[in-house]
Amino acid sequence: MSSGRSAARRSPGQPWGGVRPFSIKTKLGALVVISVFITTGLLMIAVRTATELRFITVFSMIATLLITQFVAHSLTAPLDEMNAVARSISHGDYSRRVRDNRRDELGDLAQTINLMADELEAQDSQRKELVANVSHELRTPIAGLRAVLENIVDGVTEADPETMRTALKQTERLGRLVETLLDLSRLDNGVVPLKKRRFEVWPYLSGVLKEAQMVSSARAGLASGSGSHSRTDVHLHLDVSPPELTAHADPERIHQVVANLIDNAVKHSPPHGRVTVKARRGPAPDSLELEVLDEGPGIPQSEWHRVFERFNRGAVNRPHGPGSDGGTGLGLAIARWAVDLHGGRIGVAESPRGCRIQVTLPGEPSLPS
Repeated sequence: MSSGRSAARRSPGQPWGGVRPFSIKTKLGALVVISVFITTGLLMIAVRTATELRFITVFSMIATLLITQFVAHSLTAPLDEMNAVARSISHGDYSRRVRDNRRDELGDLAQTINLMADELEAQDSQRKELVANVSHELRTPIAGLRAVLENIVDGVTEADPETMRTALKQTERLGRLVETLLDLSRLDNGVVPLKKRRFEVWPYLSGVLKEAQMVSSARAGLASGSGSHSRTDVHLHLDVSPPELTAHADPERIHQVVANLIDNAVKHSPPHGRVTVKARRGPAPDSLELEVLDEGPGIPQSEWHRVFERFNRGAVNRPHGPGSDGGTGLGLAIARWAVDLHGGRIGVAESPRGCRIQVTLPGEPSLPS
């Protein structure tokens, strides 16, 4: 909304058509000239008609005051409106705008205030989305770590090296997510660092699926006493071809993509359904094509363009499988954000059953010859 409004306006301070025929200076100059003409005309009438000078003076003052009042009102009325809008903005209401149909300096000021309101509204929206994204991303490793520690405290599992390695892995992921907050603060400038490297796809995705399965079980354990539910009946399957496939990308960002796509697919799967993660070599060196398929109700084609919007949770009658917690509607938005950082593509593809999400990562850019 704000970008469209901003694009439709001229730049503040830029005259309409290169000139400003109705500037405040012009209006004030015209006021002086008209007042002089009125006074001169009345004096000439007084001389020819032998009218007393005092009457001419009174009429001249009244006419001048009326014209001055008209011009002053045309200048102060928009200032009062700007003051009201500025007060609304100071109280956090960024929806009000100033009418900017004037062709003078006040019109430029109105445009500047509207542009400022657009920017403040956009920043406020980004701040709220950032809080929602951070909460969504931190929930998964915290749930897994809490489940591991509770099992150790309750004596369900022993604090053996394997269990502690699992807890350490979740703690390390928490640390990486906290570091990501520093990167997210640079989004306003459009600069987010990517730590790209070459990695083997099979062991990497295998670890992501194993962690997703562990987190799903951990969520179910945490939710068992609170009345909520999580999916533990869905089978995760990995299909990588060729087995030695490699990719060039930021593993942490790709982890966000795959983990969120799996989480979304599991929630929409039927009882004892199957979620498949496919990886194939792309057309460019170290490029990667990923697919995540489920056996759920699928997404209507009319909704394909909306599934990656923030807080969109689907429009089908039963959007989540039995035992699903419903989610927050941020997973696919986060996945698109991470793919966009790589210059890749993500979208919904045709599928005879369920939903199929395709991700294409460009890989390592070719060197100019």
